[in-house]
Amino acid sequence: MISKNIFTTISFKQTQKLGEILAKELRGGEIVCLTGELGSGKTTFAQGMLRGLGAKGPYTSPTFVVIKHYKAESRNIYHIDAYRVGSKDILDLGWEEIVSGKNNIVIVEWAERIKSIIPKDAIWFGFGHLEKNKRKILCLPRKN
Repeated sequence: MISKNIFTTISFKQTQKLGEILAKELRGGEIVCLTGELGSGKTTFAQGMLRGLGAKGPYTSPTFVVIKHYKAESRNIYHIDAYRVGSKDILDLGWEEIVSGKNNIVIVEWAERIKSIIPKDAIWFGFGHLEKNKRKILCLPRKN
């Protein structure tokens, strides 16, 4: 059964910190899917996750390069932005190899755009605006 967790952040720094804290729970083999409207905090949260996983910065959005690869200890971390691409494009960039790595952690912004290739056990975070700097972040942990 999936349990629901709802987080509310009131600043850029809190959204980043939440990503950093939650990243400490990842061990390898996870796909983290971020979905929500433009400017809702996906990239900020991903930057926090990258910091929490020990990846060396700078942490910039891969909007135009599509995939950024980071190394942290014995793990590979892939930050993907699917805003401008489709499933076929991501498959052509080595998706199957990336998601099959047991030590790989994959963070996908705009994951709903490539939902057809996302494994069923992925972890989904939905982002929404509440007020100017206030965000609601809904986490649906993966089914096991």
